[in-house]
Amino acid sequence: MKNVFVYLLISASLLAGQVCVAQNPNFHIYLCIGQSNMEGAGRIEAQDTLTIDPRFKILEAVDCPQINRAKGQWYTAKPPLCRCRTGLSPADYFGRAMLETMPNEQSLGLVHVAVAGSKLEIFDKVKYKAYLDSSAKEKPWMINMAKEYGGNPYERLIEMARIAQKSGVIKGILLHQGESNTGDKTWPAQVKKLYDDILADLNLAPNSIPLLAGEVVGADQGGKCASMNEIIATLPQTLPKAVVVSSKGLPAVPDKLHFSSEGVRDFGKRYAAALLVAEGRK
Repeated sequence: MKNVFVYLLISASLLAGQVCVAQNPNFHIYLCIGQSNMEGAGRIEAQDTLTIDPRFKILEAVDCPQINRAKGQWYTAKPPLCRCRTGLSPADYFGRAMLETMPNEQSLGLVHVAVAGSKLEIFDKVKYKAYLDSSAKEKPWMINMAKEYGGNPYERLIEMARIAQKSGVIKGILLHQGESNTGDKTWPAQVKKLYDDILADLNLAPNSIPLLAGEVVGADQGGKCASMNEIIATLPQTLPKAVVVSSKGLPAVPDKLHFSSEGVRDFGKRYAAALLVAEGRK
């Protein structure tokens, strides 16, 4: 009888431990990757820091003592979301818009890793080192950004995503990248490889989650890289779970590479709307 009691006690303890670390299916997590527009090029204004729903969370990917955040910890998603001194990202208003459609018992979290000025190769788990080494003289500032992620942004993304998986369920990927790959017709295949690598490294089923890819500043706004939108438009042919998010009409700042704060806010809402449509919701 004593042995039976001990066995039951151990079993109960193990089950309790499993409950403590179990994923919460009501905590929806999205991975955010890309270059400067995803990183956060919009100026953060007072309206962007107010009335943020505490159900909206960010998993800090770097140590940011100046804003009292530590790597690997969850915080209310007050901008900046990417790193300590970045600006307003489409991810900010994607999360806010999504929460407006979600029941009160559900929450939303972001894992956000992006590097301004970088080609998509920076997220290639094999080619990233060669790409960074070849870019050191031309873009030393980009190298310093990558160093904040331990020199390997993809590895940091996966590290943070695995931490996030202990708390919730990964529901999708937000991508904004392409300015630095303008004209590169291999870009869709590179995105597919990145998508496949992420799912494999996180033990997610192949083709199981959507990838939302935003267009760069459009021709209607004088976008310097607007021709890249023709390549971005072909992504669903290579990656069936891809959804292209239009940038048409979104205002840009004078450099015609980055969206204004107003454009960033609307872009984030468009990411959310595109996801809802793809899922068959209004």
